[in-house]
Amino acid sequence: MGLTARIRTRDGWAVSHAVVTVTDMTGAQVLRVEADAEGAVRDANPLPPGAYTVIVTAVGYAPAAASAIVTASGRAEVGTVTLARQGGTELPPPGPWTVDPAHSSVAAVAQHLGISSVHGRFTQFSGAIEIAPDDVTKSRVEAVIRADSIDTGNGMRDGHLKSPDFLDVERYPEIAYRSTGITAAAGSDRWTVHGELGMHGVVRPVDLDLAYLGTGADPWGGTRAAFRATTELHRDDFAMNYNQVVQAGIAAIGTTLKVELDIQAVQGESLPPGL
Repeated sequence: MGLTARIRTRDGWAVSHAVVTVTDMTGAQVLRVEADAEGAVRDANPLPPGAYTVIVTAVGYAPAAASAIVTASGRAEVGTVTLARQGGTELPPPGPWTVDPAHSSVAAVAQHLGISSVHGRFTQFSGAIEIAPDDVTKSRVEAVIRADSIDTGNGMRDGHLKSPDFLDVERYPEIAYRSTGITAAAGSDRWTVHGELGMHGVVRPVDLDLAYLGTGADPWGGTRAAFRATTELHRDDFAMNYNQVVQAGIAAIGTTLKVELDIQAVQGESLPPGL
C-alpha cells in the first residue's frame, strides 16, 4: 500500500471525492488520486522514500496541506486531513436550488435479526430547495422518492419490501417530504428542518438534522451546495406493522430505520441539460 488518508470536515463528516495531490520536495507532482465516497484514500502504488507534501482540494472547501514521510517500504500514512468550508458559515445564496440525484444519495439502515444491519437506498428521487432571501428560517424543501426504487442488494428482500407488508408500492408509489419550517441548531452550520413525511398512505411530522457542508463552483459551470441530513423513522408510525419473529423472540427486521441523506443541489430551478 502506498498512500493512505482520510478526508473529513471539522465535525467528522466524510468529504467524498476530494482530490489528493502529492508533490516531492522540488514541487514536482508524483501522485494525484481521488478519495472514495467515504472520504478514504487508498493508493497501492509505492512511493520512493523521502519527504512529500500532500495537498487536498474539494468543491466548497478551502485547500489543505499536510506533510508525509515515505518510509523504505514505500508507504505513507497521512492520517486524517480536515477541510474547512469556504464562504464562512452562511447558507447558500438565496433563490431556487435543484437536487442532483446523480451526486446525491438517500439511504436507510435497519437492524436484521438483532445482530446485523441491512443497508438500503432509493435510486430514483427528485427535490427542490428554496433559500429565503431575508430570513433563512423561511426557506423551503420538497422531495419525492419513487418507492419502488428501493435497492438493498437482494432481489427477494427488495420484492418483499415493495409488497403490502411494507411499502405497498402499487397503492403508494411515492414517498413525499415537505418542510414546514427551519430552526438553527448547535453550531452555525447546523439546522433542524421540520416537515411532514408522507409514506404508505400516512403523513407524519419528521425532523431532519441538517449539516450544511459548503457551496462552490462545479466542473460543469454551475454552482452547487452540499448538505448532509439524518433522521430516525419508526415504521409502525407509517402503518408498516409486519413483524415476523424468529427464535428467542427476535424480530427479523427492526422497527427503527436510520435515514441518511447526502445531497448536492445545483443553483437554479432545474438541472443543466446532460447532467
